[in-house]
Amino acid sequence: MRTREEALQYGLSFPDTYQDAPFHDSNWQLIRYLGNKKAFLWTYERDGYINLNVKVDPQKAFFWRDLYRSVISGFHQNKEHWNTVILDGSIPDQDIRLMIAESYDLISDSPTKRIYEAVKKIPYGHVATYAQVAELAGDKKMARAVGNALHKNPDPGNIPCFRVVNAKGELAGEFAFGGPGAQAKLLEAEGIRVTDGKVDLSRYQCNL
Repeated sequence: MRTREEALQYGLSFPDTYQDAPFHDSNWQLIRYLGNKKAFLWTYERDGYINLNVKVDPQKAFFWRDLYRSVISGFHQNKEHWNTVILDGSIPDQDIRLMIAESYDLISDSPTKRIYEAVKKIPYGHVATYAQVAELAGDKKMARAVGNALHKNPDPGNIPCFRVVNAKGELAGEFAFGGPGAQAKLLEAEGIRVTDGKVDLSRYQCNL
């Protein structure tokens, strides 16, 4: 990867992204995440080379800098959280793409995203409570947010929200995907017994 166009094209290949030039300077072209409008890829020409600024986990910042001389601390940005990648041909394309992908993952992180990832970890044939999911997602106080996120589940086929019940083992009164009775049918299909709209947590609750 040597050109700005290649970098921008790759940045735009991630979901919910768009290109921006906020400084009224064509030398600075950014790719932002639509969910929070934060930039995860900054592109600009400097000293004859296209440079990329990417966000980085502070624990990995020096890993990349030590691995490649053309990865340096972030130009005009926080040196702990950003790296600058100089496209001088010395870095394999796969590692440039990996650094951009890691930046996207860091920028696009959100409570809702963490909730969905937590729900994906509930094993087949088991359930978890809203509080369990909230704690795994990073904040045990956001159990209500778990309910809101699951009600808007964008991918029920891969995010098994039907495996989430309340602290008493009770199913959702208004299950969003399939209507009344659908949650019970989905749980029963996995071998979970539902009695009077409840499941036995002592039997079916998983440890996340």
